[in-house]
Amino acid sequence: MTKVSLVRTNNRADGVRRAIVLINSNPVKGKAIVLKPNFNSADPTPGSTHIDTLRALIQNLNKMGASSITLAERSGPGDSTRTVMEKKGIFKLSQELGFDILNLQEMSPEGWIHFHPENSHWQDGFQFPRIYAEAECIVQTCCLKTHAFGGHFTLSMKNSVGMVPGGSPYMRELHTSSHQRQMIAEINSAYSPDLIVLDGVEAFTHGGPAQGTRANANVVLASNDRVAIDAVGVTILRELGTTPEVSLGRVFEQDQIARAVELGLGVTSPEKIELITDDTDSQDYAEKIKNILLS
Repeated sequence: MTKVSLVRTNNRADGVRRAIVLINSNPVKGKAIVLKPNFNSADPTPGSTHIDTLRALIQNLNKMGASSITLAERSGPGDSTRTVMEKKGIFKLSQELGFDILNLQEMSPEGWIHFHPENSHWQDGFQFPRIYAEAECIVQTCCLKTHAFGGHFTLSMKNSVGMVPGGSPYMRELHTSSHQRQMIAEINSAYSPDLIVLDGVEAFTHGGPAQGTRANANVVLASNDRVAIDAVGVTILRELGTTPEVSLGRVFEQDQIARAVELGLGVTSPEKIELITDDTDSQDYAEKIKNILLS
């Protein structure tokens, strides 16, 4: 069974702490962490990672014994990565908490490697950050939202698009392809996360990724399995009432998830997902979500 912790709360700091504790695993102790947030824009959460979520996650990683933390990200389209980070207060937060920042948009050519997945829908692969390819430990935090431009939903796997250079032929290829959702999954074959935290306190049920129809989902998830956490995230969107594309068919028939299963990136069926909770409210909601996930 693959564990996904589920905490019902509107308190991000408390939700992040509890969700990580429930996983009952410490993959970061003594390791150099590379941290991937969702900063494609500086739009209010769930348009981008909430500063409270990021602060709580970094504080917990430090308590868990991480030897160092480097936040590595690129933004776009729209504002530059530096501008987005300034608007989000990330440089001030790095001074407060003592983590490093790597702006992928300003990285030299030596910072990239060419990755070409076998039997993929990418014509000639894509550039991928060396820091993630060679990372000792990777932690990711994502939001809960739909995607109006072909991805259908943007959770942990879609967040990985921010690891590919922006304003590049790769982004044009991705966003004009009829296989966009499969290509999103294929980006994920370039790396493997050790911990994922999904902030679902607020969600976009329609629209996204920067702006959309808001809903209060009041949930924080954590897992080390991106297929499992995305499957649960899609199910929560369905419970809230979402787009026809996200609502269509069984959860594991969604293109991103189905392709990720084919690539061996995570859990292979909803029956193998175990939702872990720590209170009655969370348990009641988890049972509701599991019933939808299995239907």
